[in-house]
Amino acid sequence: MSDVNALSERIDALEMRLAYQDVTIETLNQTITAQWTEIDRLTRQVAELKERLREAESNLSGPVNEPPPHY
Repeated sequence: MSDVNALSERIDALEMRLAYQDVTIETLNQTITAQWTEIDRLTRQVAELKERLREAESNLSGPVNEPPPHY
């Protein structure tokens, strides 16, 4: 009978660990999904800013690296 109780306790402990692991995995999955969404948004924003910078540089008059007149 003691062996059955010990086995039952081990199974219960394993089931509890599995339940906690499931919660942890789901939490990590949600975190990673949110991070990738943010990374995608920031990547698009950087690409847009690069394009705007290229447009602004192309609209400048005169050489881009010309020192100011007081040099």
